[in-house]
Amino acid sequence: MAIKPTIYKARISLSDMERDYYDALNLTIAQHPSETLERMMVRVLAYCLNAQEGIELTKGLEDAEEPAVWVRTMDDQIALWIDLGEPTPERVKKATHRARKVRVYSFNNKSDVWWSQNVKKFSQLDASFYRLAWEEVEALAALVNRTMDLSITITGNSAYVAGDKGEVEIHWDVLQSN
Repeated sequence: MAIKPTIYKARISLSDMERDYYDALNLTIAQHPSETLERMMVRVLAYCLNAQEGIELTKGLEDAEEPAVWVRTMDDQIALWIDLGEPTPERVKKATHRARKVRVYSFNNKSDVWWSQNVKKFSQLDASFYRLAWEEVEALAALVNRTMDLSITITGNSAYVAGDKGEVEIHWDVLQSN
């Protein structure tokens, strides 16, 4: 018998000062049994950083052919493909053929090695890459409750996240922007 995902609910007050985008989001997040809280919260953060009409959390780890988050158009085209972690250059290349825009958010303590080993291949791809600080991602995961009320304010290359269990500021480096 397969282990079922754990369901989380998040009410998010989002203020993206960079894009003048403000929204009240209600997300239902299915955490796959093999997904860490850190990855799940990076998925939520990536959703917020790219919030727009048509954005969706996907099946993620359940379906290897899908990204963590995507934006689909009315005619079922993929406008934005968002991957998390350290995908292979082949996966990113495939994504660039399927989607208009591709963004990758790397977040664990081996990001530097992954980037340095693949930067040459990635530089040839039409994709954007961001690296989040692992210690800050761990602090973000510490805010998790099964039902969460979060306030997320995005300015520059950082997001301030406040919830019932505390607050954290997450920073990211732009490794490559296309």
